[in-house]
Amino acid sequence: MRKTTAPRRRTRVFTLPEARWATAALALFLMALPLQLLGADAWTWVPLYALTYATGGWEPGWAGLKALREKTLDVDLLMIVAALGAAAIGQVMDGALLIVIFASSGALEALATARTADSVRGLLDLAPATATRITDGGMEETVPAEALTIGDTVVIRPGERVGADGRVLDGASEVDQATITGEPLPVTKETGDEVFAGTVNGTGALRVRVERDAADSVIARIVAMVEEASRTKAPTQLFIEKVEQTYSVGMVAATLALFVLPLAFGADLRPTLLRAMTFMIVASPCAVVLATMPPLLSAIANAGRHGVLVKSAVVMERLGQVDAVALDKTGTLTAGIPHVTDIQPLAGSRLHEDTLLALAAAAEHPSEHPLGRAVVDAARLRDLDIPTATDFTAAPGLGVSATIDGTRIAVGSPARLLDGLTGQLTEGAEAAAVLESAGRTAVLVTVDGTPVGVLGIADRVRPDAVGTVRGLAALTGRPPVLVTGDNPRAAAQLAAVVGISDVRAGLLPPDKVTAVREWESTGRKVMVVGDGVNDAPALAAAHTGIAMGRVGSDLALETADMVVVRDELAAIPTVMALSRRSRKLVTQNLVIAGVFITGLAIWDLAGHLPLPLGVAGHEGSTILVGLNGLRLLRDAAWRRAAASCGDDRDADKVTAGEASQP
Repeated sequence: MRKTTAPRRRTRVFTLPEARWATAALALFLMALPLQLLGADAWTWVPLYALTYATGGWEPGWAGLKALREKTLDVDLLMIVAALGAAAIGQVMDGALLIVIFASSGALEALATARTADSVRGLLDLAPATATRITDGGMEETVPAEALTIGDTVVIRPGERVGADGRVLDGASEVDQATITGEPLPVTKETGDEVFAGTVNGTGALRVRVERDAADSVIARIVAMVEEASRTKAPTQLFIEKVEQTYSVGMVAATLALFVLPLAFGADLRPTLLRAMTFMIVASPCAVVLATMPPLLSAIANAGRHGVLVKSAVVMERLGQVDAVALDKTGTLTAGIPHVTDIQPLAGSRLHEDTLLALAAAAEHPSEHPLGRAVVDAARLRDLDIPTATDFTAAPGLGVSATIDGTRIAVGSPARLLDGLTGQLTEGAEAAAVLESAGRTAVLVTVDGTPVGVLGIADRVRPDAVGTVRGLAALTGRPPVLVTGDNPRAAAQLAAVVGISDVRAGLLPPDKVTAVREWESTGRKVMVVGDGVNDAPALAAAHTGIAMGRVGSDLALETADMVVVRDELAAIPTVMALSRRSRKLVTQNLVIAGVFITGLAIWDLAGHLPLPLGVAGHEGSTILVGLNGLRLLRDAAWRRAAASCGDDRDADKVTAGEASQP
């Protein structure tokens, strides 16, 4: 699947109110902290801390108060109360830092939500705004694309985007439909063939009868599925919510009891308030939060240094839970760029390989077709002298032709060029058939109507594809599945090379989503790896979606949970292994944090815990779990993760012959 560019409107960070408030809170905190540490008068830094509380805490505080009206107590409100409690007993800086952390996380969540909406709007831009409709009188009129109805006839000229799903009534052309099916090469469209809205017409003109309303087109259904899957994929796990509610209610009840009950029995106000606030501090879930985040964020940072963008800590945690993987073909397991794999002069032509390739490149040089560019690139790679061609013509679905030194050279489809010709037809047809049976695209070369050679063109398997498939199988306990919109023969050829036995070919975007949901309905946590717009719904619907960054479409990159920026497939199982290691550290840290919080809380309840010791214990546990999590920042952690999933880059590279497979 090649990248399809569409105009996009990206939300700028500071257009979001959450980002503006978080930035203001951070700036005020950074102004107040050095003044406090340098021993300045309190009147210089206390107001700054107060403004930090106000700017960073009013939104989550207000949201928490509104949640209380619905009889819901969330941890965000509890942390605001804990910050205010810290300030009440003189720990102003600690509370301000807590406010800044929560404001920043809220801003990041708002930005992620806005960017997802941007990507969906960008997908809508793939469909043209207008279309050329044929009236009952045979005249042409320009109408909004959404005004087209079933039964209308539209004209799609060369280079235009198809305005609606329909069927070709007249004409022939080659349509780039990578946005829908993921096929790496344009597909010939003739009378009776189906076309999709948002795909790009080639060099021929088509008359198309509209068969679906705009709201029911494939591209519109892709948008709907991305929106639906993104909503259901929000990290609001019921178990975590239940734990948060229980903990919040218990902490508030215990704090109130520590304050109210002693007062009822005649205790002094100040020591009672101090004890209650001490409990609020030591029972604060800060250590629990930091027990989780440092390992995950360290793993994210380590992955980033190695060319992998993991978009959130939630994603990093999910990666370690994956137990089934679905891989796209073109642009994922393959590079998505066609190249010449075979040069076969026919026996009767007596041409050398270089001569045959130079003639084909000369004829293809003016062409913009991907196959033509592959032929020209192959000639340049061999440093061949490409002759100058004149009288260039291109026929959709047929090929190209040009004149070189008075000789007419044609390059194109064997079936079309051989039709009606005599001579060396049997040898040319057999050579083309052999290449096509191997999954290549066969291109015939003729000189003045006589076949002289056949070229084989195919996509290139990524050199680390075999090792990646093996590593994913080792981590999940089952081999990956190949899901592609390409034809079954090409898909089967690739699967045989990389070691995949389960192949699902010829799938449209809704079919991929259906497959993912079927697997997840059996309890599997599915990871989908893809790169194109047609992969976006499956990426969004999956437990975890991964996009290949170099050739990935804008929507795939925005929808995916993780982006492999350097296009190194082997990084995927390595990050999964790193995620599993981070989950183990999270468990260790939760145990450490739980022991400290429980011990300090019991001490405060059963005896008298001095406030400085309580703060030291609380902050000490926080530092301890933080340092434990930071172990994953080291390069050694990446190397161990790679080794654990069998990532041996040299051993995993496919051979030159295998790399030529489709």
